[in-house]
Amino acid sequence: MFKFTSNEIKDLFIAFFVISVAFSILYSRPNYDQILYLLPMIMVGVGLGFILHEIAHKFVAMHYGYWAEFKNWLPGLFIALISPIFGFIFAAPGAVHIYGEYMTDRENGIISLSGPLTNIALGLLFFVLFIITSISINMGIITDPLIEQILTITFTLGFAINSWLALFNLIPFSVLDGAKIIRWNPLIWLGTAAVAGFMVYISLF
Repeated sequence: MFKFTSNEIKDLFIAFFVISVAFSILYSRPNYDQILYLLPMIMVGVGLGFILHEIAHKFVAMHYGYWAEFKNWLPGLFIALISPIFGFIFAAPGAVHIYGEYMTDRENGIISLSGPLTNIALGLLFFVLFIITSISINMGIITDPLIEQILTITFTLGFAINSWLALFNLIPFSVLDGAKIIRWNPLIWLGTAAVAGFMVYISLF
């Protein structure tokens, strides 16, 4: 049965808020007065991207019979908040801790892969929604300037945020997902990283 502890829910929402603020700082530079304006729209992309990323890890791990629980990492929360100053987001404010018997490289790899794949899927969804919004604006279906702006920014940033969350977590270093995926299957890691990297490249334009 998939269960969330009260501490896990608290940690997820703290991490979600910190990452949302961090992305708001990043995308408002150098006009930091835009942070509060962007925050609600960024929370859509981060809320779906970050929380579903971690839930994907948890659900796949529990599917294999392990107990899994998200926990914050205080240094990671702090680094996430200051990283926008340097032009990027350190998106590791915590992690899903998995408990149980011996885990095979395959199981560990699939559990790890579920997070970035979730972000890639969400990124593509936001991209499609952006295209639909653009077509609707050009056809005169959406005419309110405020709605146009909110939808365009939300979907654009949703695509960019999820692309970055996927690529960052695919870095083959230490406890990040990429290290576990590449240990299991380097070709799957390479293909997934290539897709995420291409999405990040597109998001820069």
